[in-house]
Amino acid sequence: MSFSIKNICCIGAGFVGGPTMALMAKKCSDLIFNVVDINKQRIDAWNNKDLSKLPIFEPGLEEIIEKTRNKNLFFSSDIECAIASADLIFISVNTPTKTKGLGAGKSSDLKWVEASARQVAKFAKGHTIVVEKSTLPVRTAEVIESILNSTDSNLIRDKKSFSVLSNPEFLAEGTAINDLENPDRVLIGGEDKQAMHLLSNIYRNWVPENKILFTNIWSSELAKLTSNAFLAQRISSINSISAICEVTGADIREVSRAIGLDTRIGSKFLDSGPGFGGSCFKKDILNLVYLAEFFGLEEVAKFWEEVVNINLWHQKRIAKIVVEKLFGTISQKKIIILGFAFKANTNDTRESAAIRICKDLIDEGAELIIHDPKVSPIQIEADLQIKPYITYNEKSKSFLNNNAGGWRYSKDLDIFDDSHAILVLTEWEEYKNIDWDDAAKKMASPAWIFDSRSIINLDLVKKSGINLWRLGDGSI
Repeated sequence: MSFSIKNICCIGAGFVGGPTMALMAKKCSDLIFNVVDINKQRIDAWNNKDLSKLPIFEPGLEEIIEKTRNKNLFFSSDIECAIASADLIFISVNTPTKTKGLGAGKSSDLKWVEASARQVAKFAKGHTIVVEKSTLPVRTAEVIESILNSTDSNLIRDKKSFSVLSNPEFLAEGTAINDLENPDRVLIGGEDKQAMHLLSNIYRNWVPENKILFTNIWSSELAKLTSNAFLAQRISSINSISAICEVTGADIREVSRAIGLDTRIGSKFLDSGPGFGGSCFKKDILNLVYLAEFFGLEEVAKFWEEVVNINLWHQKRIAKIVVEKLFGTISQKKIIILGFAFKANTNDTRESAAIRICKDLIDEGAELIIHDPKVSPIQIEADLQIKPYITYNEKSKSFLNNNAGGWRYSKDLDIFDDSHAILVLTEWEEYKNIDWDDAAKKMASPAWIFDSRSIINLDLVKKSGINLWRLGDGSI
């Protein structure tokens, strides 16, 4: 069959679809890329003339959008038209963990994947290559192929045919553009060799051929889940060791540096922190757990489930330490939260450790003031599911009139007056440059800094007179 790719459609304008298609449009100026989504508000944000108001913040993304948008990159809600004109379609929709029904709490909800496949079956014309880009459970391709090849789509009459491939993303938020430009590998799984080569030809515009790997479709799907599970496992492992460091006098930074120099282990993902977050790690591990349980591999399931359990325990441990250091109670005490995104250089809060930690502190009666340079107060409210307080009681110098906890948002860092503690949860660069002498003069005494990211200058804090707790540091 003579077939070429000229028009590409991506269903899903989220954290994967938007940046990936933007980078591809930059590298493949002879191809047309249409990014579509049922969320019109999100599409409007992608089309906003003010590039600072794009729905996703990623370093370098604004510059690429400025060069490609409305040239060979288009954002639209016209899904039918984009599918009909496409030679290749990426499915890059959300696959959240199911909250009810079979596999609730562990397996992925594939309703958006199924809905996308049905739209492709209905509106596609001629031969179309359909590519899984979302993070998916193993053997999801069978579901997509079954829908695409169903007799209901009148394939013979309309002369439709489909090839299904798996091409998982391996992006880290905050470095997504660099990850796309300089990938460790591009994984393409499938059975149709011609379709696989056509997709690989797109990547060959900027990716060396030896970094493009062909596998069967099941291996491709499982490799994505396994990569994220291994990375999350390293985070849980090093955080568990940080707790041992604190009670033995060891320093997790020194331990991490020592073991990271072992070439068999390597130094990446050995920084201790408040716990892993983001859209994939927890979800992908729970998918592995569900898969293992489904096939009767109970010990395998228990092994991977413990990675998630340690992460949750670690987050609750941090909140507990804050309470203990502040004399066992934080009721009506003002605590500054520095950072709400799950990591720096992104506005993504999905599964952020800050959500669990802030909720625990609010439950203890704390009055939180939350700052993050990229996360909006609307998003914080949605994550905490608690409305911010807005009334300040001048008599009690409190925002609350009872012992209930609460929070408010601040767009600047002039927030240290009368605060009892500062908790660093995201490693934003600007938090490294805070004047701790000035902060100490404004804070209630004795004041505390809880640094869960190891970004605060130890000597400057000690000089200011503020007490310091640093994650995994048993020497202070």
